[in-house]
Amino acid sequence: MRKKQTKCYLYTRVSTSIQVDGYSLDAQREKLRKYAEYEDMAIAGEYSDEGFSGKNIQGRLEFQRMLNDIQDNKDGVAYVLVFKLSRFGRNAADVLNSLQLMQDFGVNLICVEDGIDSSKDSGKLMISVLSAVAEIERENIRTQTMAGREQKAREGKWNGGFAPYGYRLENGKMLIAEDEVDVIRAIYDRYIHTNDGVSGVAKHLNSHGYTKKLRQNGTIPGFSANFVKDVLDNPIYMGKIAYGRRRTEKKLGTRNEMHIVEQSEFPIYDGQHEAIISEEDWNLAHEKRKINAYRREKIHDPSHAHILSGILKCPCCGKSLYGNISKAHSKDKKTRYYYYCKNTVTPTGHSCTFRVNLEQTEINDMVAAIVSAMVNNPRFSEAIQAKIGSAVDTADMEKQQETLQAQLRQTFGTKSRLERQMDSLDVADPYYDRKILDLQRRYDEQYGKIEEIEIQIDDLQSKIRSIKQEKISGDNIYRLLLVFDQVYASASEVERKGFMRAFLERIDLFPEKRKDGCWIKNIVFNFPVPVNGKDVTELPLENETTIETVYLLHQKRT
Repeated sequence: MRKKQTKCYLYTRVSTSIQVDGYSLDAQREKLRKYAEYEDMAIAGEYSDEGFSGKNIQGRLEFQRMLNDIQDNKDGVAYVLVFKLSRFGRNAADVLNSLQLMQDFGVNLICVEDGIDSSKDSGKLMISVLSAVAEIERENIRTQTMAGREQKAREGKWNGGFAPYGYRLENGKMLIAEDEVDVIRAIYDRYIHTNDGVSGVAKHLNSHGYTKKLRQNGTIPGFSANFVKDVLDNPIYMGKIAYGRRRTEKKLGTRNEMHIVEQSEFPIYDGQHEAIISEEDWNLAHEKRKINAYRREKIHDPSHAHILSGILKCPCCGKSLYGNISKAHSKDKKTRYYYYCKNTVTPTGHSCTFRVNLEQTEINDMVAAIVSAMVNNPRFSEAIQAKIGSAVDTADMEKQQETLQAQLRQTFGTKSRLERQMDSLDVADPYYDRKILDLQRRYDEQYGKIEEIEIQIDDLQSKIRSIKQEKISGDNIYRLLLVFDQVYASASEVERKGFMRAFLERIDLFPEKRKDGCWIKNIVFNFPVPVNGKDVTELPLENETTIETVYLLHQKRT
């Protein structure tokens, strides 16, 4: 009787910088297949991540899919085969955590080239040591890369990315963009020679005929206070190159989470590009920025929560309304709370004419009355109870994700072919310069495609996670809805805000209060809600009868 074959998975990975010399995907697969054949193992599945760094497992979709299949015991495998430990990962914590997870489900790791088997006594120790070495190697590569970028800055060269507003890139060099430069000069002139702050300068630009050119790294149509601030703080405009204005740093208390931190001090070098404003003017603006860099003290009431802040939408510009506090009046000693649109107060690049401060108690009670009217419908309870525990289907989205992953692999393949074509060009070819420029242009285009596909994949992953999370959250919200009147009446404002944010996605308003006293035009829910025998995610309140019913309920509550 033939012995049952041991099953295994193969995992391969290449980063964007390692494509050849025995590390290519095909070379790794070939080596692993031969090893499996020699050891009489049956390959139950192959997983491959192309173009992903080993710094952590985030973004490595195939790696995560493999771990999920192991947890689900999909194929009953006993081993995962990798070419080298560095292909499994370069972050020591991730490597050991992933290995521990695999071993919890009876699956061990074999690193073929390194001769490591985690099922052996010495295997896990070797993995601990080598993964730590791999992480140090990754940090050394990162340090060398950053050193190269700093050297480029020392030489006064642009370090990559989109050119700042006011400049354009041509063959890697920064040139003044004539259709944008007037705005930069106007910002400095206005800021230096008037009493305007950054908000005042932005308002001046928006109201005096200046047009902002839309580009990939700036899609807001108007001039915002943040845009003006960024222009005033960037030494690029006086002909300098700054290095390290923002640094990616590890979040304290986490293992792999990073965030961008603004630096108060950073080196500045003479640039090779032409200055737009003088160094003297930049220093004058910088001094004024330091003087004006204070934060207004906020009025804070710890017992109050702006229940519908961020959920209410402005009827003019569509942006969120936020909570505002008015100090207690000398007459009645009463502090008042409002919802307002920030675009009417602070220049954000979006124009808005909705200058109404909505009294919070009125709007909060109106929304609560609408929810109460819904949940007290006799058919509501039965429909909600049927929803709790029902399954969700993300199969179509997962298929779309697989298609995008295939497109991503194809794009990386195109990029690799272009690399090889550039390497094989003959410098003696009379058309060498033209050919290399054409190949370089096509090569650079692949990065744009890669980024676009990766964004789509991340978006899909987020949606899938969101749908599954929404199912869990939705069940909890549905249970609360069944006892809404009792729970909401006894809840604190903070608890009421949490419930509304979990239940409601947005509330659209009329531009003016209707004669019947209603502000609310439409409500969008985070989860499908049964209304009049149908599952809906939106509840329009433009119908006179609906408004009348809701308003009467509102009057009874108050």
